[in-house]
Amino acid sequence: MDIKAFKMDGLGNDFVIIDNRQKITDLSEEQIIKICDRNFVGCDQLILIEKDNTTDARLKFFNSDGGESGACGNGTRCVADLISKEKDNKTIILTTLSGNLKSKILGNNLVTTEIGNAKTKWNEIPLLYKLNTLNLNIKINDINNKEHSGGTAINVGNPHVIFFMNEIENFDITKIGPKIESHKMFPEKCNVTIAKVINKNLIKVKVWERGAGLTKACGTAACATAYAGKLNDLTNNNTDIEFETGKLSIFIDEKNSIHMKGPVSDIEEILIKL
Repeated sequence: MDIKAFKMDGLGNDFVIIDNRQKITDLSEEQIIKICDRNFVGCDQLILIEKDNTTDARLKFFNSDGGESGACGNGTRCVADLISKEKDNKTIILTTLSGNLKSKILGNNLVTTEIGNAKTKWNEIPLLYKLNTLNLNIKINDINNKEHSGGTAINVGNPHVIFFMNEIENFDITKIGPKIESHKMFPEKCNVTIAKVINKNLIKVKVWERGAGLTKACGTAACATAYAGKLNDLTNNNTDIEFETGKLSIFIDEKNSIHMKGPVSDIEEILIKL
């Protein structure tokens, strides 16, 4: 089976995008895993574009483990850029499991997307039982085996937990991430971020993505981290989230709606032979 697709990324957070609006491609979980495999095509997430009668398109996101994800901020920005070129429109609205997301194409490969309001109640994350989501008091160890506790839980279309630490270099996210992702506290698993507040407008992060593993960048993690920073009185309404590959700018408006601005790559057309 030959599949025409697109490859794009936001700060190295990369996607294979398949347009299902004209010709529908049905993929099994095994085929999704194969496409995402770095030894085959390789990507953090697979995105399907589908027809929608009320918005520009409907998106389905699949992690590299084959499981469906409710939201993908960088992926949404990439598809918005793709469809804006097709429709010659600078404003694109895309339907996702977490709601309709509005994106604006700013030029110079910059796209901003309104992710909406974060959820912070324990049953909205969701957690296994009622806890203070501002501080879950989950224990993690640094590379010197020193114990630290914390964790702020935020849902921005998918569940996140953010640990604010003095030095992110002292924590091995590849060891901590899988343990917290599958922690019994999170029945739907979670994304894990280790964050260091540089100042009121800048946070450095390392991210372990639910169902995808270590990632170069994660849009919803950036949104969740900025919102967690505000809740903990660590940051302002305008916060840059810095990954190894660059920054995403997060703005929280007067209605507490979260806006994410950042770069997207050029569009690469590819042919997948399954």
